[in-house]
Amino acid sequence: MNKVPPKAPVPPVYSHLPQYAFGHTKEAAEALCALVLDGKKTATSSALFHYEDDPVPEPGDCSVLLDGSGRPRCVIECVSADVMPFDEVDAAFAAAEGEGDKSLAQWRKAHEEAFKREGYFAPDMMVVCEHFRIVERLDFKRVMK
Repeated sequence: MNKVPPKAPVPPVYSHLPQYAFGHTKEAAEALCALVLDGKKTATSSALFHYEDDPVPEPGDCSVLLDGSGRPRCVIECVSADVMPFDEVDAAFAAAEGEGDKSLAQWRKAHEEAFKREGYFAPDMMVVCEHFRIVERLDFKRVMK
């Protein structure tokens, strides 16, 4: 999860919500946002240590998903969130993340690499596995008017 300031206004009804992009680069954020908007990505995961200052998502929590350019593209709602060891994440969750070939092996490889880049990885490290749904798509051109 990449907290970046939006480059376009958010409708006032959603301005109080957290705003972030998935991924750690502009390109990743753009690709992951596209997967969400296409309905191929309905889950996300992150290391529990990222929630040091923030609560773990709970069902009903909403947030604004930004694209790679920081534009608000949709509001998502947490459907479920589980905290579990990395090595206990299952194939169904990996498929719901919608990335790569959607396999558990690919999910583990990609996430291990990502966590190592963030400075820490262990097979038993705790990760937050969140399922979400789109509440509303945001047309950033309409919002700017």
